[in-house]
Amino acid sequence: MAKVKPFRGIRPPREMVTEVASRPYDVLNSEEARAEAKGNPRSLYHIIKPEIDFEPGTDEHDPRVYGRAVENFKAFRDNGWLVQDDKEHYYIYAQTMDGRTQYGIVVAANVDDYMEGRIKKHELTRRDKEEDRMKHVRINNANIEPVFFAFPDNPVLEEIIRKVTAGPAEYDFTAPDGFGHHFWVIDDQATIDAITAEFGRIPNLYIADGHHRSAAAALVGNEKAKANPDHRGDEEYNYFLAVAFPASHLKIIDYNRVVRDLNGLSPAEFLYKLEQNFVVEDKGTEIYRPDALHNFALYLEGHWYSLTARPGTYNDSDPIGVLDVTISSDLILRDIIGITDLRTDKRIDFVGGIRGLEELKRRVDSGEMAFALALYPVSMKQLMDIADTGNIMPPKTTWFEPKLRSGLVIHSLE
Repeated sequence: MAKVKPFRGIRPPREMVTEVASRPYDVLNSEEARAEAKGNPRSLYHIIKPEIDFEPGTDEHDPRVYGRAVENFKAFRDNGWLVQDDKEHYYIYAQTMDGRTQYGIVVAANVDDYMEGRIKKHELTRRDKEEDRMKHVRINNANIEPVFFAFPDNPVLEEIIRKVTAGPAEYDFTAPDGFGHHFWVIDDQATIDAITAEFGRIPNLYIADGHHRSAAAALVGNEKAKANPDHRGDEEYNYFLAVAFPASHLKIIDYNRVVRDLNGLSPAEFLYKLEQNFVVEDKGTEIYRPDALHNFALYLEGHWYSLTARPGTYNDSDPIGVLDVTISSDLILRDIIGITDLRTDKRIDFVGGIRGLEELKRRVDSGEMAFALALYPVSMKQLMDIADTGNIMPPKTTWFEPKLRSGLVIHSLE
């Protein structure tokens, strides 16, 4: 069963939250972070992307950069830009996009739950990315940025969310990208105890986004446990920062593909090969969006095509085989185009659905890419089924939006 606890959050005063809060470290590059933080010494980028404090081109893995993160984290606290709460709380964090709001509970999640598989993952992680985030957690002795969790819908927790969010929010602002962010502090001890107890009845939590952050936080906590001869199991390092959302609140958006060439085929030959496994319909020049599972949109030479996988080309009883990313990876990218490794092949790129299908059209029309493939989004049920069966999703399958804003609350390991 899931073990979570409240914690003494480190967070900005209300009047400073919009200056401190930032996008996550991994959704923008160093130059973009430098531009967003320009003229703002309170931006969290000075802690999560501290290479912006050095000359452009400085390697983000330079030891001086990690050292600057520690200096800046201390300076933020010394200056009162980040202040630790005087007691342990849970928090509610809600996000609004396109008129839809999703509500999550901010918790300290348990390291053993991750190590022993009660916190379930659906993606592979890269050791180099884990090590980078582990260094960041170690040197700051804190989880600066949260992980994005989902949990099966729970009526007790849903009612707590409803009651807490009926009151005034501690933070309530719209970020520059147009997404709304709302944050409540849960101060009532009975409510805090009820949250802990109810999570204790939930068998598993699911990583929605942030597999590298989860791995890094858990591995550092595990290191600290092994290094402490007096380890008890209730120390703060046994926990890491997460925002957990009821599964029905979350919406996975499409994650699409653009490919540089047709593997030596003419467009007519490519379409002919597609017809072996798909019903191909020319939809003309107006943008076409996939409308159901196993339906794809292809953009090629100024035309949009509907591709519907023929019966027998997929396995609906296999949690991986049923995925449209598997069908397209196997029957189109591998068998026709010759792309066998989505992680390393330079002939393919990936475009999050938040950019719109117009971005796919733009990249093909520019001549940079030969064709684009838009996929129907994965469902939360599919994601949880895959995690429950111990399977791993193919690369670049899920895209969650909006991303969690960093800097609303930090969890100290001390």
